[in-house]
Amino acid sequence: MSIYSSRTGNPYPDYRETAPMENDGWESTRAQTALATQVMNREDLERTAAQQDIGRLVENHVRELFVSCAPGEALQQQFEHLRPDFIAVHDVGTRSSRQLLRGIAAACSRPVHKLMLRRQGQGTPLASIDYVDVPLAAQQVLRLYSTDVADTSDAATAHGVARTLLAFSQLGVMMVGSLPAATLNTNMRPWHEEVIRSTWHNRQVLLLPLTNNATLVTQGQEMVRGTAITLRTTPVVTRPADAWNFINGTWNRMRGTVAAPAPARSPTATPVPARAPAAQDTVPMGVDSTAFAPTNMLPLRPMPDVSAKPELMHDEVLDVYVHQICELNGVVGCCVFDIGSGLPVASSGSGAPPAELARHGRTLLTAMGSSSRALGLGHTLPDAAITLGSHHLLLRSVDKHSGMALITVLDRTNANLTLARLQIERLDPLLDR
Repeated sequence: MSIYSSRTGNPYPDYRETAPMENDGWESTRAQTALATQVMNREDLERTAAQQDIGRLVENHVRELFVSCAPGEALQQQFEHLRPDFIAVHDVGTRSSRQLLRGIAAACSRPVHKLMLRRQGQGTPLASIDYVDVPLAAQQVLRLYSTDVADTSDAATAHGVARTLLAFSQLGVMMVGSLPAATLNTNMRPWHEEVIRSTWHNRQVLLLPLTNNATLVTQGQEMVRGTAITLRTTPVVTRPADAWNFINGTWNRMRGTVAAPAPARSPTATPVPARAPAAQDTVPMGVDSTAFAPTNMLPLRPMPDVSAKPELMHDEVLDVYVHQICELNGVVGCCVFDIGSGLPVASSGSGAPPAELARHGRTLLTAMGSSSRALGLGHTLPDAAITLGSHHLLLRSVDKHSGMALITVLDRTNANLTLARLQIERLDPLLDR
């Protein structure tokens, strides 16, 4: 039996219709704020993507990223979303990658940038990463990251960040220091396990030995065994410019600028830099090397030739280092110099000019190194003390600065040679800054 009123025909007698809203004067404003759906064209999307970067800019050349997970995982999320093009430079038995980036930045007149990773909600610094944006043709840039993570004492964090940078780079560069065969094997084995077990997009690895190492090629082959990675090993590099030439040549080869026929050059065309000396290719056995080409080939991006600039970069850390040495009792003067070129990098004190100290220091190191190799005593950089008529000479490598050496002149009447050597060694922590 129906209980609604037949007179009104409304089955819900308690329901009252809402009276229409009177014109309150806001109709025109509502019409303006009702935005229509906008469709971005392909060019707008590409322009927007090019402006994206990791983190937010907080000051000149410093970006900041707040994370709620491990820094390596946070970087992986960023790389998977943005899919950037970059090269990762990693240290094995050395700490030269940041020095290389500073040299490249100085040669290109570009700053060294820093990416700070902080704990979300607290702001606690977890890690910082140095990188350089190298200018390319057509107003493009290529980024180089150093995996030498600063502002962290957690080995797991440092390894996680380095793993992510290498895994998502288009070219992974490993700078290998002076290591015995057993130690080198210990350092390389974990990377083979990372490539096998984890997400690893990188298919190109370049080994840059800083000293002669007969087992490096074998160790490199073992690292990429069973993977689809192409590995190349270069001759020994002693200068940042040499390292850059090899990286430059490998990158251009990856992008086809060497193998592809050269197009007709227009009057305004940008010249392509000369190819660096060929590195040794190591391709997994039984696999076609053509399978290692990137899935989506990017446009050709010839890198600038910075090797024509012989001037060495100014290093404030080394300036402090040599000034502290000159304050030691009996020290007349000292000079840090580049072994490959014989040019002074930092100097302090009086006596012989820095250029003379650097040139003769390089000559002494070369002679001692040749004698050591001829006698079968090893290939490491000599550490020597030479006593002259009224002076002592101290020669030693510079910690954390591969390819550089220190020559110190001491007054024999005022200096204690043994004590001076010990005091100079105690100043090595200054080089960790």
